[in-house]
Amino acid sequence: MNWIDQFHKKVIANFWFWLFYLFCRLSLSYAFIVAGFVKIFGERFASGLSVLHPMGSYLEALHHTGYYYTFIGYAQVLAALLLLIPRTVFIGALLYLPIIVNICILSLAVRFEGSLVTSPLMVCANSFIFFWHWEKIKVFFQYRKTTAIKGMSKKFPWLFALFVLAVVISVIAFYQYGFELVPRNSEPDCLKQFGTQATTLEQQFCRCIHQDGKDLNHCLNEFYSNQASR
Repeated sequence: MNWIDQFHKKVIANFWFWLFYLFCRLSLSYAFIVAGFVKIFGERFASGLSVLHPMGSYLEALHHTGYYYTFIGYAQVLAALLLLIPRTVFIGALLYLPIIVNICILSLAVRFEGSLVTSPLMVCANSFIFFWHWEKIKVFFQYRKTTAIKGMSKKFPWLFALFVLAVVISVIAFYQYGFELVPRNSEPDCLKQFGTQATTLEQQFCRCIHQDGKDLNHCLNEFYSNQASR
């Protein structure tokens, strides 16, 4: 794994990579501090989201789990604070990972547009923080510790910048075109995804979600079943 060690040396010795690392820490911390305090104060997260919406239904049920809901809030704030302290960044990233991966998978499962873009990017940002601390990770694989790097290069990493841009564009493109149908946050927004003239089947799909309050899989199966029978 010498090539990883060599690449890691170049990364941690580059000023621009360091700025990106700092940006990842600050942005991830900010996101979890805001979300965590909402739970600690006992408010329902995304309170404007209808309980008939798949994500709204999940958040409503989660809000009624009592101290489990508050516990999630404290865990998010703790992870955020650990990311802000230089000596505890790695521990913060370890705590952050299962929470943000869970949020990411949940967002994809219910196709929640509020975090379809942000949650995958937050997983990527957390992964970059892990790579920055490769020296700590490779201890688990019993790799030889490399020497510390002194000084920082200010050569801008164009290839890495293009890679980050490509990841962002890919996630946004997946959000835009990855699903044929999404529930959206309200019935009017749901209908907008079909253009100016929504068909009867498309109207029934949005009504199934936002008026009947049925789960996403049921509404999708009903839509595709009716579509196939035509």
